[in-house]
Amino acid sequence: MTSGRGGGSSKGTPDISELGGARVRRRGDPARERAVCRRSLTGAGLTGIARGFPFSPAAAERRKKGLLLPFRDAIMDQPPGEPEALVLPATKSSEILTFRDPRLNMTVCGLLKNSQEPVPLQSISVDVVVHGFVADVVSELRYKNEEKNPVEVTFVFPLDDEAAVYAFEGLIGGSRIEAQIREKEKAQQEYQDALSEGRQTFLLEREANTSDIFTCTLGNLPPDGEATLKLRYVQALAPEPDGAVRFVLPAVLNPRYVPQGSEGDTVTKSIPRVPRGKLPYTLSLSATLESSQRINRVESKCNLEPLRYTAEDHTAAQVSLADGHQFDRDVELLIYYEEVHKPSAIFEAGKPGAASGSLMGDPALLVTLYPSLRCVSKPGLSATGEFLFLLDRSGSMDCVTDYNTPNAPLRIQSAKETLILLLKSLPLGCFFNIYGFGSTYDSFYPKSVEYTQKTMSDSLKRVQDLRADLGGTEILQPLKAIYSQPCQEGHPRQLFVFTDGEVFNTEEVIAEVRRHSGSHRCFSFGIGEGASTALIKGIARAAGGSAEFITGKERMQAKALQSLKKALQPVVTGISLRWDLPSGFKAELVGSGPQVIFEGQHSLVFAQIRGKQKSSSALEGSAVLQYNFQDQSFKDTVKFPLQAQESDRLPVHRLAARALLQDLEGTGEKDKKKQRLALETSLSSGVVCSQTAYVGVNKELGQPVQGPLVFRGVPHARPCASMPAQYAYRVPGRYAAMPVMKKRCARAAPVAFSRAAKPVLSRVSATLGYEDDEPALELEDEEEESPLLKLVSLQNADGSWVLDSNLASVLGLKEADIMSKTPEQVPPSAWATVLAILWLHSRAAEQRDEWELLEAKALNWLQASAGSRLAECVKTGNAVLGSSVSPQTFGL
Repeated sequence: MTSGRGGGSSKGTPDISELGGARVRRRGDPARERAVCRRSLTGAGLTGIARGFPFSPAAAERRKKGLLLPFRDAIMDQPPGEPEALVLPATKSSEILTFRDPRLNMTVCGLLKNSQEPVPLQSISVDVVVHGFVADVVSELRYKNEEKNPVEVTFVFPLDDEAAVYAFEGLIGGSRIEAQIREKEKAQQEYQDALSEGRQTFLLEREANTSDIFTCTLGNLPPDGEATLKLRYVQALAPEPDGAVRFVLPAVLNPRYVPQGSEGDTVTKSIPRVPRGKLPYTLSLSATLESSQRINRVESKCNLEPLRYTAEDHTAAQVSLADGHQFDRDVELLIYYEEVHKPSAIFEAGKPGAASGSLMGDPALLVTLYPSLRCVSKPGLSATGEFLFLLDRSGSMDCVTDYNTPNAPLRIQSAKETLILLLKSLPLGCFFNIYGFGSTYDSFYPKSVEYTQKTMSDSLKRVQDLRADLGGTEILQPLKAIYSQPCQEGHPRQLFVFTDGEVFNTEEVIAEVRRHSGSHRCFSFGIGEGASTALIKGIARAAGGSAEFITGKERMQAKALQSLKKALQPVVTGISLRWDLPSGFKAELVGSGPQVIFEGQHSLVFAQIRGKQKSSSALEGSAVLQYNFQDQSFKDTVKFPLQAQESDRLPVHRLAARALLQDLEGTGEKDKKKQRLALETSLSSGVVCSQTAYVGVNKELGQPVQGPLVFRGVPHARPCASMPAQYAYRVPGRYAAMPVMKKRCARAAPVAFSRAAKPVLSRVSATLGYEDDEPALELEDEEEESPLLKLVSLQNADGSWVLDSNLASVLGLKEADIMSKTPEQVPPSAWATVLAILWLHSRAAEQRDEWELLEAKALNWLQASAGSRLAECVKTGNAVLGSSVSPQTFGL
């Protein structure tokens, strides 16, 4: 096995100290830290500031002597090769547990909060309006300070990578304050100035290295004070493979791993954590659905109130979350329309008062296209292609895909099963390789090998032994190793990435993929709740592939095989877009437009419409998409009325601005001209980008807020512990840290356990945020392999099956009985292959997407092997299995 080093120590979580019962943390902004620290020193008995952070005299002296400090980056000495652990003394509100492995360079826990500590955030209320494929969202955060001192509250939360945040306002002390979008540094300075002056203020900003994490900070909320912050954003929705339009309110925010050498740190590591189900604030969500198509139904893995139609033709409806849902799992709505694949268009009027000729002043158009590739070749028969599978083997992959779904599989196990199906579905004669990554990376072969019976069998054995044992999540180094390998001539490179997406250097990774976009396509899979949408969507978008997300409800295998079908599809070329508009009108494309086309996948096109209507009669325009596929030319046309719809929220304009910002900022290059245009676009549209932030200040407040400022972080549910496979700890007392053997973690276990001797575990101490009545860990044995996976595992690389006892066992028959009923002059392998295909159709029809490609291989092999006896084989096989599969399945 070849390997490379991509490791190094991760960045530590920000320092935490006790200031008179309050915690102040380093946030990467020295000016901001000093302002908070100076005010917090009053009455706290602390002196001195180091790195913008206050130390007590005793702590400063211990630091000089190199002694153990009550900080995250102070590590106790341990014997060589043993994990390093530090359990700090409990403060009034919490205990800090840090677990690190010097070889794997990873952090397990940050701050674990005690449920007794006050949390100013009381509730989150979300109102969603879904119009076709566009969701407009309003989130209200309600705060109340129940402490004796003023507080500053920080809430870090995830949003979809493609969400356009366009408004932020607050209701504080009876005054409505509309936040203003500013350059980020100016917004931060304005917030700091207001904070130092004792004014109530609030700030909304995006994390620097990724587009899917935001931080909302409310400063100087006085004792008994109340505030409501309102955030607005809009996002485009994409249909799932089964036709459902998927809206997700993300809630799970897992810590992001910071590789060695990376500048800065991630706010996710300093988020307070509490046990699942113990969040101190509530969540409610109400959705209004509107469509030109009939709404058939709405599904969710969350508990919903019954769907209520508000229009007789079922084109409008309302649905809401049932009571009791917490902000510890994503809220997913799957909306099923009558004709989801029908092209559509929304023509929206410009913003009143905005300059004519500007993006916000002119009407904007959103066109949804569904190109149909009517000459797609039969899947599984092309022998060309180099298929590279990059599998995340970091410690967090040993967690379940969804804590709230019964019997949800471990992420690594689901990924392994998917790899088996993918390997079985590859065409003979192609090339492939399998890479694994964590803090280090390795590969099955030094370079890609030809797909044969031997290489397939060897690889399958090695897949079975894969574990989530490579530490942190460093994807950049293995990507560079892959791109350093020369491409196989005549075999287009297709890269499949499977990860839970817990990385810090998202933009750097996307930029690396984009640099090599001319030599490959990238298909990405986000595994489990909390996977970074910025990473998963970003790398797929950068290299002309597609992105999928898998939680407990979906099977990864089906989505992976659908992506393999796309990879086997020949590349669509000559993509162009033409506008047919009446005289006096002109369409200007916003963003890059369609770059790739796959069968059944929709494309969103944004345009700015300039000009004025010269006649009073109703006018119509059209968008024409042209492309070449398999030496044929295709054309798709969408017509739309040129009568602009008025909208206060301007969702199409905001989405158009987001698309433009993605193009301008998504290159990963520091192009000053593009950065300047991105800043101008963000400030004029109100859509937040990496260079801007929203800030609001209550300037009507007469008397400044008095007293030492207490910092409070809004907690999230504790994620699965990203722990090395052979270690785990229990903490029954204040300073105890005890290694135990590891098996498999239960559904909501706070730590992961290796597959070894049965462990003995007690409940974790309540000082780490666990309640005394929280049940002890329940450990489970490995799940039995499914019959489908057993059957697939027996298939040969050429598509055939061997007639033996293993196959007979899966079919539920005796080998002798099968042999005795073999039709005359039919080879045993052909007979076995017919039976296997019949079994797939009769026993695993619901999982057709998972075996369709390997069936195509089998049918291709059968046509050359069974000859004229194939019809008799099918008839006899149906009788043996008690099935009734049509001979047409075999091309008869």
